[in-house]
Amino acid sequence: MKLIAVALAAALVPLSAAAQAPAANAMTSPATSSTAAPSPTVVNLTHREDRSSFDGSPDNFTGQVRVDTLLKAQAPARASGGSVRFQPGARTAWHTHPLGQTLIVTAGVGRVQFWGGPMREMRPGDVVWIPPGVKHWHGAAPKTSMTHIAIAEEQDGKSVAWLEKVSDAQYGGGAAQGQAPAAGAARPSVAQQSFGDIAPGLAQLTDDVLFGDVWLRPGLSARDRSLVTVSALIAMNRPDQLRGHLARALDNGVTREELIESITHLAFYAGWPSAVTAAGVAKETLPAK
Repeated sequence: MKLIAVALAAALVPLSAAAQAPAANAMTSPATSSTAAPSPTVVNLTHREDRSSFDGSPDNFTGQVRVDTLLKAQAPARASGGSVRFQPGARTAWHTHPLGQTLIVTAGVGRVQFWGGPMREMRPGDVVWIPPGVKHWHGAAPKTSMTHIAIAEEQDGKSVAWLEKVSDAQYGGGAAQGQAPAAGAARPSVAQQSFGDIAPGLAQLTDDVLFGDVWLRPGLSARDRSLVTVSALIAMNRPDQLRGHLARALDNGVTREELIESITHLAFYAGWPSAVTAAGVAKETLPAK
């Protein structure tokens, strides 16, 4: 009997170890978890570099738009979503969602409009709910980029129905905060107005490289880039450039209080004269409290 018991125990040990092996592999092999299909019973983590990014289709968007996939619908769940970056003036076409859509603004200044309704401005921290079947569009303000997270649920494998493009007249006709309607031709940029006649190459580099590329890179939000830029201009005592960037910072979601506190903080690092100069510029530029 003792020999039989020993033999049974020896036979059970490898069976037990084999049963535990898959669990051990699942815990210690992250490489396979990022490429395999998500399991319905295991928490799934995807890294940024594993998710797809693509340009918005010109059939569905006007202007330059970049979409970063965040989540795809996994049955029985139906929600999918992404982070969408709109360059100034860019917007979606008119469209609807069968089960509605939620927008969460994370950077910049944007616009949203429902069919037959007024155009409304969106800023960082704002959340917009679009009910099912409501025709609408959303995008960036004319002079400021905008990023939002968009989440929608699928019905019969479809989460959006694209319609006609938003015309320039529609985009400019309901401008927020009393801005003038957009003309047929694009308005000159600040750089083109300031020094485009004397240094057209520099103005083009400013528009295409600085604001068309560097400011839109995903490594920093537009809000953070404004804080960095304002801080640098205060430290270098550049009041002329600071005026414009204080206004841009407000558009990008930096508050008046945060800008004033930055000036106070920098007095101890950039020097009292630079901070005093910046305070004078802020008094002229920032809205009264």
